[in-house]
Amino acid sequence: MKKKEHVKLSEMDQRYLEELISKGSLAVKVYRRVQGLLFLNEGETYTAVSQRLGVTKQTVSTWAKQYRENGLEVLQDKPRPGRPKKILSIDEATITALACSEPPEGYSQWSLRLLADEAVELIEADSISYSGVRRILKKTNSNPT
Repeated sequence: MKKKEHVKLSEMDQRYLEELISKGSLAVKVYRRVQGLLFLNEGETYTAVSQRLGVTKQTVSTWAKQYRENGLEVLQDKPRPGRPKKILSIDEATITALACSEPPEGYSQWSLRLLADEAVELIEADSISYSGVRRILKKTNSNPT
């Protein structure tokens, strides 16, 4: 007979997970992880849990491994890799508003380079490239040139 692969939750962790389920205001991925851990605690196999929750067996195995190593931290996603944004949303809104305003005296319209130069002063940034301004404006339906 095949040995069942399962997780043994502590009493406190089990109560916490059951309370989370009863509240009913969880994100779907967190709900699945909670359900998966509870099913594994009942002695169900990885295969059975994966079929019940509609995830892969590898996913259930990963949840079990992460629970054994880090406890209930398995419920939250780890931070995604990558460089953080340099320009905040409020600054993007400022740049967009600037592009919609009247151009400075002596110019008939805003250019991307002119917007970048003006934005550096407005949002007190070290520098903003004109291609960065282009990406910000591309998100909107504006046409600065």
